[in-house]
Amino acid sequence: MKKKMHFTDNYLLNPTHPVTVNLIGTGGTGSQVLTALSRMSHTLIALGHPGFHVTAFDPDNVTEANLGRQLFSQSDTGLSKAVVLISRINRFFSIGWQAVADIYRNEPANIIITCTDNVKSRLNIAEGLLLKEDKEYDFKRLIYWLDFGNTQNTGQVILGTFNEIVQPQSKKYTATGKLPCITERFDLMKIREEDSGPSCSLAEAIEKQDLFINSTLAGVGAKILWKLFREGMTDQAGVFINLDTMKMNPVML
Repeated sequence: MKKKMHFTDNYLLNPTHPVTVNLIGTGGTGSQVLTALSRMSHTLIALGHPGFHVTAFDPDNVTEANLGRQLFSQSDTGLSKAVVLISRINRFFSIGWQAVADIYRNEPANIIITCTDNVKSRLNIAEGLLLKEDKEYDFKRLIYWLDFGNTQNTGQVILGTFNEIVQPQSKKYTATGKLPCITERFDLMKIREEDSGPSCSLAEAIEKQDLFINSTLAGVGAKILWKLFREGMTDQAGVFINLDTMKMNPVML
């Protein structure tokens, strides 16, 4: 039996514009993912690729509880999370990424990345974007959805496709063009959200999420995305992580 493999959408490998990325949520995981995206884009440009154009969405401002666990300093308190992080990235890499200090309203992009702490936002994205008829220009064409989610010590990253992606003929692999998105893979309606939402202090935040679960998850998720660009294919559609047991289990195709 041939191994299953997903081949990267050809536009991402040979784009006519920077690949558009919408990052929803710039908190514990999102702030780490944004840093990874900037490093990835800078490296792709050095390799002759146009890189990324990222738009970060987050309606929240920085609070005292965010300091330490998220990538914010004391001087950022009270400012928009998205604006602070994007401004920092733009200065560091001399680029022009965008920040939207508001909720995400299903703006299309090549890659949608969700780093939110609630189920409702994912269900809204699924309803607004999943299986949407593709009539957009290439730089707005919906291709991949990369979702990050976690509890205190565990987490998962799930890579999905919005539509069937044309796959090349392969004698070695069974090419898979459709990867189930987070809302197709799991019944999110069964997930309880009593503990989601903002914390009043860093101590309370750490009771909800371990100090290193977000950065660990962000690094592994970025690697999944990096494989799509550097190797042009992947046999993994995500990963489950448990920091208590120090185990990592891939989601194979």
